[in-house]
Amino acid sequence: METKIITAPVRKFLPQDIKIDSWKTIEKYFIDLKERSISSVADLHNWLLDKSELEAVLSEDMGWRYIKMTCDTTDQALTDSFNYFVSEIEPHIAPYSNDFNKILIASPFLAELDQDKYRIYIRGVKKALEIYREENIPLQTKLSTESQKYGAITGAMTIEWKGETITMQKAGSYLKDVDRTVREQVFNLVQSRREQDKDKLNELFSELVQLRHQVAVNAGFKNYRDYKFAELGRFDYSVNDCFLFHESIAKEILPLAEASSLERKKALKLETLKPWDTEVDVEGRSALHPFNTSEELINKSIECFNKIRPAYAEVLQIMKAMGHLDLDSRIGKAPGGYNYPLYEIGVPFIFMNSVGAHRDLVTMVHEGGHAIHSFVTKDLEITDFKSFPSEVAELASMSMELISMEHWDVFFTNPEELKRAKKEQLQDALKTLLWIAAVDKFQHWIYENPTHTVEERMKGWENVINQFNSKVVDWTGLENVKARSWQNQLHIFEVPFYYIEYGMAQLGAIAVWRNYKSNPQTALDNYEAALRLGYTKSIPEIYKTAGIQFNFSQDYVKELAQFVKAELDSI
Repeated sequence: METKIITAPVRKFLPQDIKIDSWKTIEKYFIDLKERSISSVADLHNWLLDKSELEAVLSEDMGWRYIKMTCDTTDQALTDSFNYFVSEIEPHIAPYSNDFNKILIASPFLAELDQDKYRIYIRGVKKALEIYREENIPLQTKLSTESQKYGAITGAMTIEWKGETITMQKAGSYLKDVDRTVREQVFNLVQSRREQDKDKLNELFSELVQLRHQVAVNAGFKNYRDYKFAELGRFDYSVNDCFLFHESIAKEILPLAEASSLERKKALKLETLKPWDTEVDVEGRSALHPFNTSEELINKSIECFNKIRPAYAEVLQIMKAMGHLDLDSRIGKAPGGYNYPLYEIGVPFIFMNSVGAHRDLVTMVHEGGHAIHSFVTKDLEITDFKSFPSEVAELASMSMELISMEHWDVFFTNPEELKRAKKEQLQDALKTLLWIAAVDKFQHWIYENPTHTVEERMKGWENVINQFNSKVVDWTGLENVKARSWQNQLHIFEVPFYYIEYGMAQLGAIAVWRNYKSNPQTALDNYEAALRLGYTKSIPEIYKTAGIQFNFSQDYVKELAQFVKAELDSI
């Protein structure tokens, strides 16, 4: 069956062939929207549709610039293209966006819009109006360009191993080597390389913290944390809820992680369990290798998704046919992985750094979950309905990690390897919750104390990570490595405070998976119904539609943790 190629809908406001090469090219469309007469609710509705089309076109144009830049950080022309949009086009957009928000909220026809459909969008518009400050536009522009330096710095990191120059992602795969000497040597080489750029990253981050604090002060906030909560539209939970999350994770997840570390230490027959011993298979088996090439990864992912629901497989088939995948790790490519939504065409782009490891399989199905979310919401009425909060977006992706696990026999034909893969996935889910809690708590400290020194920052991180790290793992002699390990987390540099959402979504995903194991079709129907809402309902309402709770209490975390433990024990 031939895979269909999706094309963008015919534009009704902007020309089909418009090329966004300068502000002048698009300025008249902003002027049109600002000066247009709105005499009825129908006029207001059409105005919203035209504004949405303009936003989708611009978002997609910037998206492709970002995608191309991260695919090759060594090509200065690609970086310049992205930075041009950020510095020469985006600053002009911000004042108009604020004007549009004013027009919408002041419209006498606002109440005649479908409130069930638009209420979430309208509350976000009102909050954006509250925090907008014109003097923050140049600061936001500088933050956008400066934060991208993290990708360039870390993307250039490599080590020499056995006569070959390898990326940090590739080096990470050696931490699963059964030879402990190999693991230790590679770990030390990686840390030596990171040490070379420690000061550079600290300098960059110090600048980012000061810029962010100034943005917050300009907007009338005490600190950037409080500003960012408003900017992220965190209407459905508070700072104290985040603290509750940290506490619940430390109390209920850390004991499970420590028990696992003790078992690992005993199984490996080690006097001390070092950081390079935490990934290797305890029975001395080679690292899981679910695929050899990116072509095999995508084809097996399609087969896996087909077993869940054929429509999900079609999502990946379409992306493959359209060239919306860049999966291989290579020198000069930015680190990490993402699913970049492209709001006009509705077909996102998946970027990752695969090296044939089990973690790459997980990343693929994770980003595939995001892609499904993009596809099922691509026909929602306005762009903002498709711009979901991360607590919802990550529920889509992290649930797919666990749901797909039931069909990983596509990747692992050996039953014992399949068991290993599932066990690693569940153990990683628990470890991830601890790391997320640490990263989030650290960021609260950073922005509550914006004048901290580099030394205080390192000490602050060490204090935090010790609250979530297994005491069984011995960091003696590696204290400096531990103190700067926060620098490994891209989100702290590029998207501050966007990280706890992964933890909230991980809890939600465990609950979705629990439902799936009980009744697969009902659980999938609920999951998909939640995704199709986009951002037209509150986060608790979306989670409820998915058949789960939006809950960080210790009792609920304990309930989910015990379920995962029981599943681990049964493997």
